[in-house]
Amino acid sequence: MRKLTTVAIADDHPVLLAGMVSLFAGSDRHQIVGQAVCADSSLEIVKAVSPDVIIMDLSMPGDVFRTIAQIVATAPDTKVVVFTAFCSIESALKALDAGATGFALKGSPSSELLEAIDTVMAGQMFVTRQYASQVMNGLRDRARRQALDESIKLNVREKQIVGHLMQARTNREIAAALHISEKTVKHYMTGLMLKLKARNRVEVVIASRLSQEQESALTR
Repeated sequence: MRKLTTVAIADDHPVLLAGMVSLFAGSDRHQIVGQAVCADSSLEIVKAVSPDVIIMDLSMPGDVFRTIAQIVATAPDTKVVVFTAFCSIESALKALDAGATGFALKGSPSSELLEAIDTVMAGQMFVTRQYASQVMNGLRDRARRQALDESIKLNVREKQIVGHLMQARTNREIAAALHISEKTVKHYMTGLMLKLKARNRVEVVIASRLSQEQESALTR
């Protein structure tokens, strides 16, 4: 029997909250395990039930961006998907900077939210199509500035992991391909993010590519 993806929902609008509960109630792949109505209670829900994914609105009471960072720090296995009507490139980048791996807009088809969950559960980033190119450009510009700050040297194993990341492989798939544990992959991912000053997997890939380009330019 396939394991259900456990989902917590954080939104202070009762009608929208009820609508999302109804959406997942009709799914044979998801299970609602908690609900919250503010930033603080979102963190408490995650600590209490450890959901696979928490869906968060940005306009809830409290500092939602700080809470996202706290969730990522205290429950790294829980993926954060922002689902909001508060839409701007700046808010998307700020949410991703805080550690969210999904950003979807209210008003989009319900299938987009389900797609966002599937995507982040596969270890990838999801950004609503309306903003995808602009958000990626923002991440790329920042990674380029960081890569130009210093020449970054990756060791053989780090380069192998980056190569698999470029193929959008999950930690589990990388571990199997390299014959190491998933825990070891996570250890290398942490090191790569620190070394490359990256906040997520996408920035790791972008920064490493830019670093390689810079290194190649210097050796010509």
